[in-house]
Amino acid sequence: MNTPQQQKIVLFDGVCNFCNGSVNFIIRNDPDKKFKFAALQSEVGTEQKEKFGIGDDVDSVVLIEDGEAYMHSTAALKIARGLGGIWSLAYVFIIVPAFIRDAAYKLFAANRYKIFGRQDACMLPTPDVRERFIAEARTK
Repeated sequence: MNTPQQQKIVLFDGVCNFCNGSVNFIIRNDPDKKFKFAALQSEVGTEQKEKFGIGDDVDSVVLIEDGEAYMHSTAALKIARGLGGIWSLAYVFIIVPAFIRDAAYKLFAANRYKIFGRQDACMLPTPDVRERFIAEARTK
């Protein structure tokens, strides 16, 4: 099993339909189970935000990998690269300056509820993927 420093943890907005769909996409395309998940609104999500000094303005996706926290477009691109296969080709967009990538990312993130809707509560993982979600385990 990976140590907390080796884990790839995706923090996501647990009430966002698009974010939940993205988590399901990652699960389907990650047969090696490299990624673990926690909602930003969960206790684990809150702890990780505090640990890495992530402000409340970050509300869509965060990737914690190798003891670093990545946000916005960089998180999304690193997740795509981590999936491997054709998805890793998206990482080529890392050459675009972060301020440009992040502007587009933040515009989309600001409108994701309008486009995809939201839920009243965080998603509940199905039993077959429950071990991929960090609930009680701590990643300190």
